[in-house]
Amino acid sequence: MSQTLKASSTRDNAQMIERARKRLSKRAKRGFRGYPLATVALYPDDRAATKFTVGIVPAEHADATELRRWFSEGADIRNDADIAEEVLAFVAAAGARSVVMTDTIIGCPHEEGIDYQGPTCPVCTFWAGRDRWTGERSH
Repeated sequence: MSQTLKASSTRDNAQMIERARKRLSKRAKRGFRGYPLATVALYPDDRAATKFTVGIVPAEHADATELRRWFSEGADIRNDADIAEEVLAFVAAAGARSVVMTDTIIGCPHEEGIDYQGPTCPVCTFWAGRDRWTGERSH
């Protein structure tokens, strides 16, 4: 593949990713529009997200009834146009009227009680002793 085609392909992919990010972010910025509500979270540390999670909450005071997770091995999942499109399709298919998401990565990708027992994940040392919402050390 020529350098020109590679550059064009890379630029097209970056534009697709940016469009998908903007669409999701725009939905979140609209604020609460009713239920169902899609919750969006990115994990694991302050440098790169390798897990993207979306939960669908059907009504007030309800638990998420649908939960979907996407994973990336090593690469930042926020830069994957295919996953971004899948996330948007999942949110649309669930009929989500509202989207809630953080603007940062919010913690370890492992789930307490499922992937490990206790308050601290033994795999993700970055998050040990840190507040998951701010990333700052708590002690």
